[in-house]
Amino acid sequence: MRVFSIIGILAVLPALALAGFFFGGFYNVAANDHHTPPVLWALERVRNAAISRAAMDQPPPETRDPTFIETGARAYANRGCITCHGAPGTEWAKFSEAMYPDPPDLTEVAKLRSMSEIFWVVKNGLKMTAMPSFGSIGVDDKELWSIAAFVKKLPDVREDEYKAWIAPPAQ
Repeated sequence: MRVFSIIGILAVLPALALAGFFFGGFYNVAANDHHTPPVLWALERVRNAAISRAAMDQPPPETRDPTFIETGARAYANRGCITCHGAPGTEWAKFSEAMYPDPPDLTEVAKLRSMSEIFWVVKNGLKMTAMPSFGSIGVDDKELWSIAAFVKKLPDVREDEYKAWIAPPAQ
């Protein structure tokens, strides 16, 4: 019985010390100081698992339509996504270089995520990042799907295509 008590104490003490470290304000949360490798590892795993688990909506058929993707390019530009994520032939805003975590390069994300996962992130945002929830400000699902369709297509979009898609209509 005494052995189990010692094992219990040895398990509880590190947990209490860790809780004291985090909840006592000793963990630096400043954006200019990167996470420790174990914290970064844990945050990435939690984020990826949560997105994969929650992204259950299936893309509507129109997401394959080139016109719908062009509409998504315009929505992406109009909603300010370029500011943090850039676009073909455009520069990211200077302040986005100081964000932590860094806004991801969506040409890479598009290859790793399903369209449903991209839609979920655009609609719901991500806590402890600057990624807003566009669904919370009333952007309808059709527009959000168009943005997701554009992001999914982004790795293959040329600069001239993108500029043509976002150009104001000819008068």
